Amino acid sequence: MMPKGSAELTSAREEEIVDACARLYETMSFNEITVKEIGSATSFTRTSIYNYFQTKEEIFLALLQREYASWNRELLAAVNTYGTFSREELAELLADTLSRRAVLLKILSMNLYDIEGQSRLEKLIEFKKGFCTTTELVNQALKKVVPALSEECCAAFQYSFFPFVYGVYPYTSVTAKQNEAMKKAGICCRQFSVYELVKMTALKLLNA
Repeated sequence: MMPKGSAELTSAREEEIVDACARLYETMSFNEITVKEIGSATSFTRTSIYNYFQTKEEIFLALLQREYASWNRELLAAVNTYGTFSREELAELLADTLSRRAVLLKILSMNLYDIEGQSRLEKLIEFKKGFCTTTELVNQALKKVVPALSEECCAAFQYSFFPFVYGVYPYTSVTAKQNEAMKKAGICCRQFSVYELVKMTALKLLNA
């Protein structure tokens, strides 16, 4: 049951909770963060959080939804600005915009399945709507590629690119412990930035 008050107050409270979660996520793991920890980083009591979110996972889902909304604004601005894209330009757009989405990439790679599983259906529906907007914007950009891509090519790109995005974070954010383990295991791996990896993969898919 939502608390009494204006829609603006509800939105502001939800944003404060999500902001607190985002700050904690910079230095703590998903498993370490609790509703109590999030509550301690807000201006109201922990129990008040349950008026807005029933689980920690719903808070993370809202954070992820916010990240998608931010990415959508950048994609929309580019789609509305450019009449056409070369394959190189589109790959650079995706690489550039995703290189600023570290939180999105981290959540997608590490905790999305649990987050969705522990969130109410209505919260999940709202999140999926935001993701649907992302895929629609990418499709609009694909249709502006010169020469025009076929519907089959656009669909193939979408079904290859988005699963790839889910795995970007572990390949671009390797810890010192992971580096040491790979060296001792005899694995020689080049470190890529998000920009490099996304651009390289997007270009391969666009030229396939």
